[in-house]
Amino acid sequence: MKVIRFFWWIFIPVAVYLAYLIFGLPHFIWSYSWRDNGTYDPFAYRYYTSCSFIGPYGSFTTSATNGKCGWIIFRKDRQNGGGRNR
Repeated sequence: MKVIRFFWWIFIPVAVYLAYLIFGLPHFIWSYSWRDNGTYDPFAYRYYTSCSFIGPYGSFTTSATNGKCGWIIFRKDRQNGGGRNR
């Protein structure tokens, strides 16, 4: 039992590595485009049309999902040519 307690810390790096393999690395929102509603109200509803993200694999632009952009997404290097499509 003491041997298992000594190696318990190994599970954390293994879990992080598995999460990297499954989900990829984080990319954060950098900019976005939206459909103008004709007013200069900063609190007016915005319908987003495209979202630009930046992260370890470069920057890339995607279309918004249901008019919304997430703040963070996870991508793998092989998706969309490594994300370097800008």
